[in-house]
Order: sequence, then C-alpha cells, then structure tokens
Amino acid sequence: MDFNKQDTAVVITDPQNDFLSPDGVVWGLVGASVEENGTVGHIEDLFRSAKDKGYNVFISPHYYYPTDHGWQFGGTVEKMMHEVGMFDRTGALNTEGFSGSGADWLEQYKQFIDDGKTIITSPHKVYGPETNDLTLQLRKRGISKIILAGMSANLCTEAHMREVLEQGFEVAVVADATAAAIHPELGDGYQTALTNFRFMANALMSTEEAVSAM
Repeated sequence: MDFNKQDTAVVITDPQNDFLSPDGVVWGLVGASVEENGTVGHIEDLFRSAKDKGYNVFISPHYYYPTDHGWQFGGTVEKMMHEVGMFDRTGALNTEGFSGSGADWLEQYKQFIDDGKTIITSPHKVYGPETNDLTLQLRKRGISKIILAGMSANLCTEAHMREVLEQGFEVAVVADATAAAIHPELGDGYQTALTNFRFMANALMSTEEAVSAM
C-alpha cells in the first residue's frame, strides 16, 4: 500500500482508559498484551506522525449509555462489558462524570484528539462500525485507504477491519499498536487477531513501518 494524506487516514478504535490505563476495568485481561506490544506508546507515535504529516485522524469510540443496559441479550464480552460498567457514560447528551472516567481518552492522547481537527465518530455499540458514522465520515473526505490501530485486536479492531474491507477500503493494520485479552478459557485474543489480519488486511505492519510509509 502507498499512503498519502489526500486519500489515506489513520483510524483508531477505542483509545480509552478502560482498555489502556492500568486503572481500566479490563486491565487485568489486556494489560500484559498492551505492555508487551508497547501499544500505548505506539498509538501515540501514530497520532504524532499523522498530525505532523497532515493526515486525517478518525476516532471510533465505544460508549454505553444507561438505556444500553436494557439490552435483552448479548455475547460473552458484551455481557462482561455491561457487568463491569465498561465505557459507561451518564447520557448521550451530556459529559457529566466523563473526564477521567473509563470512557475518556487516555490522558496523553488528548493533545492530539482535542485539537479541533480529529474526527470523532458516533459510538459503535458492539464491535464494528456498522452502528456509527465512520464510513460516511471517511467517504465524505475522499478517503479510500485506512491505517488501522487501537483496541481491542480481536474485537473492535478486527470488526472495523472486516467492515471497512467490505465497504471497499484498503486497510493496513498496525500490529503493535493494538493488543487483546488473554483469557485462560477463551484463549489469546491477540494471536487470533494476528492470524485474521494476515489473511484479510491489505497490509500488516509495525508502527515504525507505518510511520515511515506516511
């Protein structure tokens, strides 16, 4: 893949405290993978490079509002997220209690996200962007290629990859700018995701390679 700022954007899924901070509600599951990959620093490297080189940056966040807890069914991780209050906000139209919460951005990313230029989409609700406006926002800016990173590798990041591929975008996944849960019964989410990235993405690269290519 050849990148340029006219048709390529950086998309980051869920750069939020509940995934990336030691105080996050699922750090016990994802922390080892985050630390092994250097995920926090690598996402920051992508942010900085994109901003320095004039690339559009898109954030696809994960939020749950009080009414979302009225869902009648859900998969394994969906149920867990609701049970532990992951990504919880007090409402769709207010930010009461948001600052510093698990749903908030990791503090070191705020300088990049809150610059008035980063496009923050409406939230996705399960894993993929089918329930938000990411595809619309990308197409309205003439984007056809995506550099994809963020959390969590085998869930939201992979689901975003699958959907945008189906929508006709070229996708490069940044392997060390994501991470995933390692669970004694469910398995190693990161290794599972790497296998699927290799099979489906247009490119799988390191942060160093992605920054160089930009």
